[in-house]
Amino acid sequence: MNASTANATAYQQLDDWVDAHFDEQVKFLQALVQVPTDTPPGNNAPHAERTAELLKAFGFEVEKHAVPEAEVRAYGLESITNLIVRRPYGPGKTIALNAHGDVVPPGEGWRHDPYGGEIDNGAMYGRATAVSKGDFSTFTFATRALESLGRPLKGGVELHFTYDEEFGGEMGPGWLLSQGLTQPDLMVAAGFSYEVVTAHNGCLQMEVTVQGEMAHAAVPDTGTDALQGAVHILTALHALNADYLKVSSKVKGISHPYLNVGQISGGTNTNVVPGKVVFKLDRRMIPEENPVEVEASIRQTIEEATRSFQPPRGGQTLSVSIRRLLLAKAMVPLAGNQALVEPIQKHAAQLFGVPIPAVGTPLYTDVRLYVERGIPGVIYGAGPRTVLESHAKRADERLVLEDLRRATQVVARTLFDLLS
Repeated sequence: MNASTANATAYQQLDDWVDAHFDEQVKFLQALVQVPTDTPPGNNAPHAERTAELLKAFGFEVEKHAVPEAEVRAYGLESITNLIVRRPYGPGKTIALNAHGDVVPPGEGWRHDPYGGEIDNGAMYGRATAVSKGDFSTFTFATRALESLGRPLKGGVELHFTYDEEFGGEMGPGWLLSQGLTQPDLMVAAGFSYEVVTAHNGCLQMEVTVQGEMAHAAVPDTGTDALQGAVHILTALHALNADYLKVSSKVKGISHPYLNVGQISGGTNTNVVPGKVVFKLDRRMIPEENPVEVEASIRQTIEEATRSFQPPRGGQTLSVSIRRLLLAKAMVPLAGNQALVEPIQKHAAQLFGVPIPAVGTPLYTDVRLYVERGIPGVIYGAGPRTVLESHAKRADERLVLEDLRRATQVVARTLFDLLS
């Protein structure tokens, strides 16, 4: 039997194993979805315990790496336990498969229980079915399929199941890497569409506190309205988006920078001129931008708007403080990532029956933390044709089960190519 025929036989055996165990895989994912991991508040250690319990039933030894409570609390969350499963096969390269279990809170508008894992018309509904508890199951069952072959393998697989992507990843993969707990040669991060993603945007998040002076609403001119000041600043910030539209990325799949203000709070009562308003902004950076320059530009815009705000005669001058919440650098392709891109594209095209492009995405992910340390990586896993179809971070997030099945087969075949 020549090598080509032997590989084709192995691919078929992998596909058949995934098909035969797919009901088990679906139940595994349902069990993961049914343990809430809303972040905030970020009490995610219980989900890690449940995941470890399920993985042990498959014969996997699970390392539990709890981030010290004081660090987690200072970070703004409640508990984080990151998991590593190491499957060494022999000398060779180690492939890390990373997915995150933390999620944004469900929000309103759901027709299905966000933590039910309900199946309707061939799709599983629930928060994190698509992003990214779905790939806890993709990566776990792809690894099991690989090992079911019983063939000699080189290198190894590591499953990295972490709990801090929504807050920036520094207490998830960033913590595992900084602690020296892992140093893989290649990595695949949880996906969210048919594409192989090789680059993504960066993200700057900032908290801006606008301080005025409280006053009775009956005599508003005796104070300085922090809300009016905030609106003045927000107008200047939102005006920047017109300039950002003129800047285009050369990375396919990424368009232009964008600034969004997603949260605002302040005031004490209806009949009181607000003395303080706090808002949080999110600035998406294309790979070509310099994060230091971007942050300096945002700060300058806020400072200039603050100076130009006119308080009432006799009112105190508006004051503003700015705090950086997150600086996630863009992911840029490393030369070694073709070892991942080519087999994923080949197998995905065969199994999905459509060409699978290699593109960038305007999102930001944990994969950048590996790439920053020189570890080539890509994003690929279970998802629909587009992120929008999955309803990720929206009501009724869902994952088409046939997409889950085929993505698992793609990852299993890719691991075989890399490690056989």
